[in-house]
Amino acid sequence: MDQEKRGFINSLVFPSILLVLIWLIRGIEVLFSIDLGFLGISPLKLSGLIGIITAPLIHGSISHLAANSLPLFVLTVAIFYFYREIAWQIVLLIWFTTGLWTWFIARDAYHIGASGVIYGMASFLIFSGLIRKDMRLSIVSFIVVFLYGSFVWGVFPDFFPDREISWESHLMGFVSGLIMAFYYRKSGPQRKKYDWEDEEDEEDDAHDTGSPSQDETSDNSNRQEMKVTYHYKSRSDSDPGQS
Repeated sequence: MDQEKRGFINSLVFPSILLVLIWLIRGIEVLFSIDLGFLGISPLKLSGLIGIITAPLIHGSISHLAANSLPLFVLTVAIFYFYREIAWQIVLLIWFTTGLWTWFIARDAYHIGASGVIYGMASFLIFSGLIRKDMRLSIVSFIVVFLYGSFVWGVFPDFFPDREISWESHLMGFVSGLIMAFYYRKSGPQRKKYDWEDEEDEEDDAHDTGSPSQDETSDNSNRQEMKVTYHYKSRSDSDPGQS
């Protein structure tokens, strides 16, 4: 229990630092009346490549940041808790690939905000739980779907016709999370195999390999006793119980 508690506490460190950093950046913008939107992703422009790293840290308003804060924190904690061995790889790859692909396909504008990364992590948790068939991870997946079930509509451009929403980053994040879930399917936590499953496998193996059942063994024993009793030694080579 102490180890699990320690693991959970450790999983809070990076998400907390990330959240504080994002709010600090927004606070600096408000305090000094500056706009860091130029640090967003500007598609197909060399100057916009910096946005692959910085765009998730920049938000257009307090409401924009507030809307992203809770899902960003919860999903990052979930990844660092359940996938602690590969958490850094997952988060960094989703962060980078989402930004890079957005840079290639997005409209000509500055794309800012952490929603692309959020979509990536949500997609990863959902599909990874399903692929691994692990009860714990499946529960996490269903919680993500329940909390952010409508997030799938954010990958379609017509879902927000009157709002400046980067559906491109949503879509790229969703695809990135799916790919990472498949790529890391054999890394990190694996489905726990219960004792009753081992017993079923042993029974199946016994049938597949032709191993004699208890009744067959008992029957062979009786045959052997009959051979001893009646001295049928001359027929031992053709007896079906011998090899």
